[in-house]
Amino acid sequence: MTETAQAPTRALVIHPLPPGADDSRADARLEEASGLAIALGLEAVDAIIEPVRKLEAGTYFGKGKLETLHERMQALEVQAVIIDTALSPVQQRNLEKRWQVKVIDRTGLILEIFGERARTREGRLQVELARLTYERSRLVRTWTHLERQRGGRGFLAGPGETQIETDRRLLASKMAKLRRELEQVKRTRALHRTRRQAAPWPSIALVGYTNAGKSTLFNRLTAAGVLAKDMPFATLDPTVRGVRLPSGRRVLVSDTVGFITDLPTELIAAFRATLEEVREADILVHVRDLSDPDHEGRKADVESVLTALDCGPAHGQPLIEAWNKIDRLDAEARDDAVWAARMAASKSRASVHPVSAVTGEGVSALLEAVDAALGRDDERISLDLEPGQAEIAAWLHEHGEVVSDRRDAKTGQIRIEARLAGPDAGRFRAKFAALLNDQAEA
Repeated sequence: MTETAQAPTRALVIHPLPPGADDSRADARLEEASGLAIALGLEAVDAIIEPVRKLEAGTYFGKGKLETLHERMQALEVQAVIIDTALSPVQQRNLEKRWQVKVIDRTGLILEIFGERARTREGRLQVELARLTYERSRLVRTWTHLERQRGGRGFLAGPGETQIETDRRLLASKMAKLRRELEQVKRTRALHRTRRQAAPWPSIALVGYTNAGKSTLFNRLTAAGVLAKDMPFATLDPTVRGVRLPSGRRVLVSDTVGFITDLPTELIAAFRATLEEVREADILVHVRDLSDPDHEGRKADVESVLTALDCGPAHGQPLIEAWNKIDRLDAEARDDAVWAARMAASKSRASVHPVSAVTGEGVSALLEAVDAALGRDDERISLDLEPGQAEIAAWLHEHGEVVSDRRDAKTGQIRIEARLAGPDAGRFRAKFAALLNDQAEA
């Protein structure tokens, strides 16, 4: 006898518009919230934008709105309601009591998805700490009748999960333990970063809104085979791989967690160890989904998160924009994108490159732009080498870009010109100081 699959939880998605809110992005926000609910395995039976004339401290919505929404929920037979904003613990509990359904706010929804996506020990620690921080003021789990038989952790999980210890002292102890473990992760990551810097290879961090195609571009650049799916937060754990640029320069490219509008502060704090890859990068590549109608709004959201992390151009970090998914545009829209990229580059001197991570279109130009940005501080070295100094020529070939390499057929002397990155130039002078002094005296 086969076991029948349980039907997904029916959910109503509501994007509220409080007084004075900008409604220009309301449709995009509602679509995103619905996508997040679906990604979590819910059945989004309806999605609405709900204007709110006055915010109520205890219930967020006024009495009339509460009744109207309740009638809608009963007609749709929903079991959960997604409110696409941050609710206070009191508001969440009061809404659950009033509507007799499970209420999940935006923070809870994103944390739940992170909990399902985390795969590594580090990722699970980060999500667990963020979840406990969020639930510290939400210790009463009211609607256990919505439990489903599946493992994992989170707000909609069933008997397969571990029940949160409601005693505040034990909760604080558990959070302290998680912080200590994450601190160890941070030290380990810092050690790895120090070893990489000793190489020393420049680092490039791919950043962007969730589902913008960062992992697909990362795979295109590195052939790493990182999970890349058309879903929010497919990648949570950072991956670093080496890439050879057109000049021959070797760099490290890291794929990072995607950003999102109103990224919960609990997650920013918990993922700070991971996001340090972004802070330490020599160059940021902002991957944007140009096929998204709200891509300008998404750009602003990413810039907001970067500012919160003390990253980006405002903090002296060069940033290159990769306008991704141009393969999804029609011919006219693609031409417009190319023209807009040129205008952006000419007006603000921004480095903007339309690309397709799927087809590879524009990726070579993007790598050349990264190469050029890294090469601004390069040093050019010209040397005359004797036949017995081939080791020096080999070092320059390995660590720099050799512009010319001419050998005299009669004497065997080598005239070599190379371009070295700043750190490599310093290492070269330290390693071959005697040779450089002799040539300077000559």
